Amino acid sequence: MPHLPVLLRDTINLLVLKPGSRNIDCTFGDGGHSRAILQSAPNVQLLGIDADAENIIRAKKQKEFKKVILVNDNFRNLNKIALKNNFTDVDAILMDLGWSSTQFEKSGRGFSFLRDEPLDMRLGVGELTADEILNKWPEEEIGKILREYGEERNWKKIAKAIVDYRRGKLIATSGQLVEILFTLRLGQHGKIHPATKTFQALRIAVNYELNALKQALPQAVEILKSGGRLTVISFHSLEDRIVKRFFQNQIKHLKIITKRPIVADRAEILANPRSRSAKLRVAEKI
Repeated sequence: MPHLPVLLRDTINLLVLKPGSRNIDCTFGDGGHSRAILQSAPNVQLLGIDADAENIIRAKKQKEFKKVILVNDNFRNLNKIALKNNFTDVDAILMDLGWSSTQFEKSGRGFSFLRDEPLDMRLGVGELTADEILNKWPEEEIGKILREYGEERNWKKIAKAIVDYRRGKLIATSGQLVEILFTLRLGQHGKIHPATKTFQALRIAVNYELNALKQALPQAVEILKSGGRLTVISFHSLEDRIVKRFFQNQIKHLKIITKRPIVADRAEILANPRSRSAKLRVAEKI
């Protein structure tokens, strides 16, 4: 299915974009939010950042992004990227912490449990891969990331099953991992596929996602001008908790615009099921 940016109307409305405003999309992806930012007001300037080189290569081929400054880097390096491209004192910064449809459906890197692909899961050029975790890490360490990053209640059973399986055969593909999970007959947690939390944990571990978010948030506040807004869309409780606490701890520097996170309504969830877990938080620099 085509990529649909989540909470798009709320995001654009809360960014309060004006003609000539300077904005940063820290997680460009397929460019859905960036496209709306460019269309929101005349002469809008935009710096787009993405850790996935394929997203940047694809965007550079599209005419609508011709005037956008596109950078292949991780938003953990936000300050350095902004300084290099003369994008400081900006009006708005967006962080959409979700993954694009293209990454799940066409990357070939094992992000999705719905396709049988090599278990790489790297967004950038990091050395750690998902298959290295599954085949080389001790059972205790695998269990720890399942518990902490996936919030998986069956972490002990899954970690043991992974180690038992690899004694006879290396775990090389997403299909093998799904097979291991299904043999445990853990069932589904409501509407969630039984592999969801395990794959989430591996993606976070491979790409150091939570650390990147923690590093990027204070840099965003520094780069924003007074009155500028920081918008963050998260997709699981670990990310949302980090954003919520950061906003609360920055009370001297930030005015919280969304007292409670904005979530997708029923119509959006029906049109885009991936939006069901999205939470939008916005703060304004004082």
